[in-house]
Amino acid sequence: MNGSVLRIGLLALVAIAAIVFYAATFVVEQTRSALVLRFGAVRSVVTEPGLYFKLPAPFEQVILLDNRILDLDLPAQEIIASDQKRLVVDAFTRYRISDPLRFYQAVNSVPRANSQLTSIVNGQVRSVLAEATFTSMVRTDRSRLMNRIRDDVNREAARFGMTVVDVRLRRVDLPQANSQAVFQRMQTERQREAAEARALGAQQAQEIRARADRDSTVIVAEAQRRSDEVRGQGEGERNRVFAEGFGKDPEFFAFYRSMQAYEASIKPADRMVLSPDSPFFRFFNSPDGKIAGQAPTADAAPAQAPAPAQAPAARP
Repeated sequence: MNGSVLRIGLLALVAIAAIVFYAATFVVEQTRSALVLRFGAVRSVVTEPGLYFKLPAPFEQVILLDNRILDLDLPAQEIIASDQKRLVVDAFTRYRISDPLRFYQAVNSVPRANSQLTSIVNGQVRSVLAEATFTSMVRTDRSRLMNRIRDDVNREAARFGMTVVDVRLRRVDLPQANSQAVFQRMQTERQREAAEARALGAQQAQEIRARADRDSTVIVAEAQRRSDEVRGQGEGERNRVFAEGFGKDPEFFAFYRSMQAYEASIKPADRMVLSPDSPFFRFFNSPDGKIAGQAPTADAAPAQAPAPAQAPAARP
């Protein structure tokens, strides 16, 4: 009986000791910092991870704060840029608690910190972007504007024990009512530029074609002139050769020219109406080309031999 009571008493003492130990200790993780409050006043600030002791509640309480980067998404707001354009700006910020004591004394909790930081960021966004143009926000100067907003917000947030890591403009756009009108104006402008580019291209193409036609005409004319000169030289050389051949043997030259005339004039499918005793057929009637009843002369023989160009016209 006494042994059972003793065991029960020991178990009770162990349980009480465990409860007291649990109530008198707290653990700080690497991602957190702690504030130890004694009757609502801050007794100590713990920033290093480990196991710590405190008085059991209600004498002392522990508030844990997150040391990691916290997200804050801001609601979209309308601003008026320096070029008098109404814009819808959607931004977000990243911050961390850099001074737990000041943070607790200034805002007490993360939700209140988010509310306070939202007011600060919105005010700085309006102030900075009101001095910029729509083009600089969207294209040319966006990074510098975001860095300026971050620095200005940091100076304000330092009073609350917070450090702003980054402020980003997620979207800077015209209101929906104005987007369609702006799009149509941009489309019209691009169409005008395209029409100008096509007209300029057509003009340049026409100039190139005209220049090419002129050059080709000059080249063809020059080639034609050169060919006429060469042809004339060739014909002159041919006539000279014919003249030399006629001077050496007039009878043979007359016979050769007559043979050429026969070859050029008499075709298998051609019909000719000529008298058999025509001078054109003198070599058919006589091997020496003499015409009956006419005395042959040295000058008559070549005259009686027609050139190929003077051959009788053929009739089909």
